[in-house]
Amino acid sequence: MEDILYTVAETAKLLKTSVNNVYELIRVGILPVLKLGGYKVRKVALDEFLRKYEGKDLTDPRNIVDLKVGDAKCQG
Repeated sequence: MEDILYTVAETAKLLKTSVNNVYELIRVGILPVLKLGGYKVRKVALDEFLRKYEGKDLTDPRNIVDLKVGDAKCQG
């Protein structure tokens, strides 16, 4: 089985967020990484992260809450 590794910058680009946000997800322990020179995120770990936290608000990774479907912030 071939596994793909992403750098933090590549992960941020895939998630359409900042590198700082990815580092925060790593710091709080909800995005698993390994270190090979720098942090690397396995594709399977990223896929699992997306499945596990779909429908959640990760704005504050230390206080994860469910998204409200009618929330104006979700619409745009």
